[in-house]
Amino acid sequence: MKTVLITGCSSGYGLETARHFHAQGWNVIASMRTPREDVLPHSERMRILPLDVTKAASIAAAIEASGPIDVLVNNAGIGLFGAFEVTPMTTVREVFETNTFGVMAMTQAVLPQMRVRRSGVVVNVTSSATLAPMALVAVYTASKTAIEAFTESLAIELGAFDVRAKLVEPGYGPSTAFTKNSGSRLEGLLPEAYVPLAQSAFAALGNGPGAVTTESDVAEGVWRAANDQSGRLRFPAGADAVALAQANSSRADC
Repeated sequence: MKTVLITGCSSGYGLETARHFHAQGWNVIASMRTPREDVLPHSERMRILPLDVTKAASIAAAIEASGPIDVLVNNAGIGLFGAFEVTPMTTVREVFETNTFGVMAMTQAVLPQMRVRRSGVVVNVTSSATLAPMALVAVYTASKTAIEAFTESLAIELGAFDVRAKLVEPGYGPSTAFTKNSGSRLEGLLPEAYVPLAQSAFAALGNGPGAVTTESDVAEGVWRAANDQSGRLRFPAGADAVALAQANSSRADC
């Protein structure tokens, strides 16, 4: 029976992905900064671990407690919507600490065991913001685009050891609202001069290609990526993300 470790499982995509893998009969290690026992099934195949991907000690403790991991899903992330002009560099660094460096640190922590076994998959959840430019998410998009490039190169590097690296690119999901984990970071980031631009950006999202993305779309995308044997790198999740990927000539493998 295979084991998956998923980060950021307290809500949204991570929570639904943990439920999906459990329903498929896998052992699931659902990690989150503040463990919640009430959101996931009570089962011998479901473990909930505390994990802060920005803390080296927290990562080390979680990896040690997890045992052998067949699939790592780097889902934990924070959103940011606002004008770059007024975004403090401390906030920029905070976003990168979770969305970029946290993913890299988790990946680095599990690779030794996967390389030795010559088996394993790393699935990195990014965003359809990497597929088409959008105003007022410059920092968020940069943090996710870095992981796209990281995973592209990593997939080649790990292929020599039969370890796979994959990307899942969720579309726009108002029900999961990527800014919900942003907290006070959003305060003061939308000056009056930028309000019309923000209204235009959200209107464009509402009228974009296809339906919006759901938690189930992303969970299914992660499932497909984790089990893919074809060598495919990218898995857009949600009808809108699929449409964007197909329109993007650089995403020919979608």
